[in-house]
Amino acid sequence: MTKDVIALTERMPDALSVLAGLLAGGPDLLVETAGEGAVVQLCDADGRPLVSIEVPLMLQVPGEAARLLGPGAELSGDGPAWWVEARAAAGVPQAEQLAGAFAARLTMLLGGKVWPPDAPGTVGAARPVDVSGLTAVPAPAAAQPAVDMLTDKAAVVLQDRPVVPMTSWLSEVLRATVESERSLQIVTPPHCRLSTPTRLLLQSMPSRWVVQDERCGYYDGLTGAVLTWQDDAFSPARDENGETPVADAFTEEAGQTDERQLIVSFRTLHRPTADLVLGGALEAAWRALTGALPAGWGTSEPAGLTWSRRQLTELAYERAPRSTWTVVVGTPDRPAVATLRVIRTPEGVEEDVTLTVGHGPGEQLPLEALPGLAEELVTRYGLTTMLCHLRKARRDLSAPPHYEHPPLPYAFVLGPAEVQEAGRDTASRTPLEERPVQLGPSARPGFYYALGDAETAESWAALERLLRHLRGAPPA
Repeated sequence: MTKDVIALTERMPDALSVLAGLLAGGPDLLVETAGEGAVVQLCDADGRPLVSIEVPLMLQVPGEAARLLGPGAELSGDGPAWWVEARAAAGVPQAEQLAGAFAARLTMLLGGKVWPPDAPGTVGAARPVDVSGLTAVPAPAAAQPAVDMLTDKAAVVLQDRPVVPMTSWLSEVLRATVESERSLQIVTPPHCRLSTPTRLLLQSMPSRWVVQDERCGYYDGLTGAVLTWQDDAFSPARDENGETPVADAFTEEAGQTDERQLIVSFRTLHRPTADLVLGGALEAAWRALTGALPAGWGTSEPAGLTWSRRQLTELAYERAPRSTWTVVVGTPDRPAVATLRVIRTPEGVEEDVTLTVGHGPGEQLPLEALPGLAEELVTRYGLTTMLCHLRKARRDLSAPPHYEHPPLPYAFVLGPAEVQEAGRDTASRTPLEERPVQLGPSARPGFYYALGDAETAESWAALERLLRHLRGAPPA
């Protein structure tokens, strides 16, 4: 299993310090670049990559390293840290030693620490790693530097870390696999979890989380389906009845938590004016549900930049008409993570947001704030729709490889344009037990629909009845 090694440094890595780290393999190895210069590779004499090193990322957000690497990953002091990720090639034992030695040399020069602290190669890093006779596995044609195996159907990435984040290299692999009509398949040991952005992207695209299991071999970490390698990809296994069994490891810890998550997904639409500043709707939702503003953001994880609506807007403007996908994070005392996608459409500029907030046992969920938030989004930020869910799941918002209760809908909101499309009489008179709450001015209102207490599947039935009614479909 490939292990990534991360150097968290106190000072900014410059070209000389990175070069000194690269010399951990001695003068016989080659240094090349890939990914349009975003990745530096340490290669064998034939140019095949042994270690791939990402461009250093400055972390200005407290708690972001600990969120992804676990307790103890943060550096002491109030200043920023630099995250430098080194990925060893799979199937080459000395490659992981090279990655560890690189990270250890970097932290010796710049201060900081290596994760994991016991990574091979970190002890005696002042001496070059013995690479005599070392040969890397040939990189498959058209593969990204981070891909461990490429077939006609799948790009397989091996990971072994506490939380698998949507790093810049992993998001690039996901983009490339989609464009090549392949499936991204992330293989991990059973102790790994997925970050919320990674889980959401894997669920929305052709991809699979493959978990190694000593009893059944492999299973899907999100569905529990037992998997087998066939036709150049991991696929669901079939028993004698043609059915796919569910791994015991997936169900053994099913639903054993008193922690909760509140998930709010919404879309807003703005006119593309010169003074448009994005992120206001997400900021309003964050304040209403956590009592604070977002702490940081970025185009990948870790999210290293301090939250800034202006910088977000500038990035989206530079990338237009392409869409812009970002991660937004909170502070350690109130776990909150959002994904925000900005899309330029013929109607205007759309923001598509999913905000997830974690709560522990005994912590009050801010459900009473939802109608007021809906009112603000309707009147100030061009809300089109909003759906609020509750689920029993981890407070830290990471996804473990076992069964978690699915989210249950709690409330739905329709913006003014959608009310007009459905018809005001239709939108205001529904088959639900509770009457909708009118939002905004009576001349152009939105509506907030309560769907129950989100404790049973009846809330799904209520949402289905509401949506059929709003679409003008006859009752089921």
